[in-house]
Amino acid sequence: MTAFDTAEITRRLRAAGCVFAEEEARLLSEAATSDEELAALLDRRIAGAPLEHLLGWVQFRGLRIGVRDGVFVPRQRSALLVDEALTLATNHPVRTVVDLCCGSGALGLALRTGLGSRPVELVAADIDPVAVACARDNLAAVGGRVHQGDLFDALPEELRGRIDILLANTPYVPSGLIARLPPEARDHEPQVALDGGPDGLTLARRTAAAAAGWLAPGGSVLIEIGIDQVPAATDLLTAGGLTARIVRSPDLDATVAVGRRPALLPAGELVHRVVDADGVQEQIP
Repeated sequence: MTAFDTAEITRRLRAAGCVFAEEEARLLSEAATSDEELAALLDRRIAGAPLEHLLGWVQFRGLRIGVRDGVFVPRQRSALLVDEALTLATNHPVRTVVDLCCGSGALGLALRTGLGSRPVELVAADIDPVAVACARDNLAAVGGRVHQGDLFDALPEELRGRIDILLANTPYVPSGLIARLPPEARDHEPQVALDGGPDGLTLARRTAAAAAGWLAPGGSVLIEIGIDQVPAATDLLTAGGLTARIVRSPDLDATVAVGRRPALLPAGELVHRVVDADGVQEQIP
C-alpha cells in the first residue's frame, strides 16, 4: 500500500463500518508522513479509535480544534451553545466568559472568536488533567486561562458575580446508557466526560444550583441536555433562582437549557452601577 492508494484504504474503512470512508481515507492519507505511519493510523481507525484523535484535530464552527488521545471530542451539536451565547451577547454586555467542563476548550475558543475584537476575558476549567493540557494549547492564542478542578471549585474567587456567559457542556448521558454508546466514545473518551449520573443530570444539577452566585446580573448559564431532560433541567434552573428557557435546534439535533440571573439584585445588596461605551447600564457586585 502506498500513501496514495486511497481506493484500498477506503475499501478497508468501509468494511470496518466507517460511513464516510472516502473522506476518512483522504484525511488519514494527508495526516501520515510515511506508508508505515499511514498503515498504523489505518489499523487504529479500524480498531475503533476516533478519527479526530488520529488526526489530532476536529473541525468545529469553522475552527480547527486540537484534540488528543483521552480527550472528549467536541460534538457538532454543541455549536448550539455557542450560537445561543452569541445571540445573548447582542443584548447584554459580555466581559467575562467561562467554559466549564471545557474538554478541549472548543466552545470557549469558538465563542471568543465569534465575539471578535471585544475585550473579553476567557476562562476555562475541567477536572481532567489531560483535557486541561489540551485546552491550554488551544486557548493560548486568545489569552484564555485554563484551570483544573471540580466545576466551580476550579475557578478563581475573583470571578464570583462577574461571569456574563457560562458555557456548561456537562455530561448528560445516564449511567445506565453508557454501555450503549458507540465504541469510539465508550472505549476511547474519558468516562468523566460522558457519564451524567443516574438521570444524566448530576453535574447539570450542581451547576444550576451554584450558577447564580457566579453570574453577573443579567448573565446566563447555558447547559447542553437531552430532549427528554427538558422538564427536569427547567426545574433545576428555576430552583437555582434563574429564569429558565429552552433552545432547540432540529438541524443540529441539539437542546440547550438557558438560565438567566435577574438583572436587578435584591434590595439592600451593595452594587456599583457602570455604563459601558454603548451607554448600557449594568449593576456589578
